[in-house]
Amino acid sequence: MGHEKGSKNNSKESGKLMFFKKRKKDVSSNPFYKEKKSMKIYIECGRCGHVMEFRILNDRDLMVSYDGVSTYVIDKLYVCPKCYNQISVKAGFKESLKPTYVEINGGKFITKEEYEGKEGER
Repeated sequence: MGHEKGSKNNSKESGKLMFFKKRKKDVSSNPFYKEKKSMKIYIECGRCGHVMEFRILNDRDLMVSYDGVSTYVIDKLYVCPKCYNQISVKAGFKESLKPTYVEINGGKFITKEEYEGKEGER
């Protein structure tokens, strides 16, 4: 029933510890990276491919919603500095700031890691 000394059923393989691989964030359902009093989103322009980082301040950018589904909403319009493409972001949030819906037009959400990888190309 116990593990035998010679068993290969342990967490070491070839003398190296095996760690769980971090799953890639699903930005289609929750593109927001929470910070102390704000959230960040990373967007790729749908026209030119330029990547951008935006901060959403919880006390200034979130508006109270009266639709009965979400507690807070955002309705932001960002402009790509390279090609001037307009990117519209709309989202609703529960009181815990978990998204209830997320919409983007004119671009797409990307992960922080994708942004950092493409940032060097800018």
